[in-house]
Amino acid sequence: MNHNKIQVMNKKLKLTVTIIIIVFLAGIILYPKFKPFIAKMLGPKTLETPMLRQGPQQLNATGFLVQPVYLSELIRSSGTLLPAEEVELSFETSGKIVSINFTEGTRVKKGDLLAKINDQPLQAQLQKLQASLKLSEAMEFRQKSLLDKDAISQESYDQIVTDVEKIKADINLVKAQISMTELRAPFDGIIGLRYVSEGSYTNTSTKIARLIKMSPLKIEFSIPEKYAQEISIGYPITFAIDGSTVIYNASVYAIDPKIDINTRTIVIRALYPNKNEELRSGRYAGITMELSKIQDAVAIPTEALIPEMEGERVFIYKGGRAQSVKVSTGLRTESLIQITEGLKFGDTLLTTGILQLRQSLPIVLDSVIVSN
Repeated sequence: MNHNKIQVMNKKLKLTVTIIIIVFLAGIILYPKFKPFIAKMLGPKTLETPMLRQGPQQLNATGFLVQPVYLSELIRSSGTLLPAEEVELSFETSGKIVSINFTEGTRVKKGDLLAKINDQPLQAQLQKLQASLKLSEAMEFRQKSLLDKDAISQESYDQIVTDVEKIKADINLVKAQISMTELRAPFDGIIGLRYVSEGSYTNTSTKIARLIKMSPLKIEFSIPEKYAQEISIGYPITFAIDGSTVIYNASVYAIDPKIDINTRTIVIRALYPNKNEELRSGRYAGITMELSKIQDAVAIPTEALIPEMEGERVFIYKGGRAQSVKVSTGLRTESLIQITEGLKFGDTLLTTGILQLRQSLPIVLDSVIVSN
């Protein structure tokens, strides 16, 4: 008996739900047809939404007064500090090192004798040639006296003169060989660590020490090829090094005439005086160059620019409303962008609420920022 009652109740519930769904769908379908009659009965204001009654909304925004500004493009690069001069010192000949005349890490002058190879055989050869030269010069003097008296022929005299000149040439050759046994500083600088000791055998490929000139310093870096025409000899740059807040000034002294085909960059070298030798070579340098300088530019904050398929536009404040303006852009910096067409000095640019702005929207300015 109870089972039959439950089945009856379920059928009634299903029927009730079905009727409710049919009435709901019929109401949705028939509402547009009966809307005019309902409006006459209830009045037209009853069906209006609050938004339609309020009309256009006002938008609070911040303005930016367009004024002439100094604009420049900053190019940043990384570079390396290089010494003015640097050389790995080595002898021009082979032999046993008999003396080392420098202390590691000290300053030396151009021409200072730094190390010496055994030259005793050459010195002995030089003495022998010098003795031969004295004898030959004496013979040449006697032959000249005999030639003046027509006691000998001109040919005999010329032969002794030639012998004298040969001995002089041999002496010069030995002296040159002796000079090759001496290692002298090619320029003023600081000598580094030595790689050999006295008594060791050396040849032309053996490194003795490194000599570095640190004043001035060179700064080598690269910039994109498109800026190559803007850089010339004497162009100023600034650079900083890790661990220091000091900004150093340098100037370009050399530009590589060839563009790197792999990176499409051009290598530039600048010169820093480094008179006190406070900077050392080999350090990293952060380079900054100021290019494309414009004195009186129309520039706006980058966040106010709206990109579109047809171009770019901005909104300005005019007559209490937003007005859309198409613009053309030029130079870009980290925070500003140059406007070449579309804006003029004195315009008030809208910089906030960009997504809500539309043509002729009423605007209430909260504040106006004046560019520096």
